[in-house]
Amino acid sequence: MARTLRIAVLQAAFGDDMDANIETVARLTREAAKDGAQVILPPELFQGPYFCKTEDTAHFAAAYPYKEHPVVTKLAPLAAELGVVLPLSIFERDGQEYYNSLVVVDADGSLLDLYRKSHIPDGPGYEEKFYFRPGDTGFKVWDTKFGRIGVGICWDQWFPEAARAMMLMGAEVLFYPTAIGTEPENPSLDTQPRWRRAMTGHAVSNVVPVAAANRIGDEGGQSFYGSSFILDEGGDFLGDMSRTEEGFVAATIDLDEIAETRAGWGFFRDRRPDLYGRLTGGR
Repeated sequence: MARTLRIAVLQAAFGDDMDANIETVARLTREAAKDGAQVILPPELFQGPYFCKTEDTAHFAAAYPYKEHPVVTKLAPLAAELGVVLPLSIFERDGQEYYNSLVVVDADGSLLDLYRKSHIPDGPGYEEKFYFRPGDTGFKVWDTKFGRIGVGICWDQWFPEAARAMMLMGAEVLFYPTAIGTEPENPSLDTQPRWRRAMTGHAVSNVVPVAAANRIGDEGGQSFYGSSFILDEGGDFLGDMSRTEEGFVAATIDLDEIAETRAGWGFFRDRRPDLYGRLTGGR
């Protein structure tokens, strides 16, 4: 019997009220679960506005130890109630260290493991290095009730090494929660097409479905362009959203059929790690 998986990505605007933001995600999660979704991905750092536009020490107060984070304590029971898997992006505090992190909640409400964002951007409007240490967990994949998933966080999505590492760890689907929009230093630059193309490349070169969830709305002059999507293993769109709509998009994939297709393409058979030393600083 084929193993099928229905996945969904959520898209919404988020404000200063964390409880209201969590309720927005809870409402959309219920709608996606009613549509049959089994793994449901919200956007990056949906606990509040994307605060990394500027450097402001007041924002550190919004970080919590991951097991105590309101996003986790309020949505893990919902995952258990609905029987769905939720990869939850959070602002994490660990002692005196702060991370852009993600907790995967399995369909019984249990916390599977923590991933800390590996690649931390630093530029106008996206000054994350002020807030977050580079992740120390390494890349992660999770054995969930419905399949083995890999999850990167936003800036991770631009790096083919991250996608390939998760695939070598056995990921069957790649997920990317995101917060991306206009570029303050160059308002004429629209990164949406290349953002999509980068992840399309991951889908094609790894023969794997890819799903990305982004936020929408204007946050103090920085406009987030939504455009959340789900790609199949050939890089074709199974579903996508506009730059402004709130809601979700879902798609069903056949994990066994995709695994057979992946083996047939031979990308992993024909890899030459003996020649890739330069990727890790060698020859």
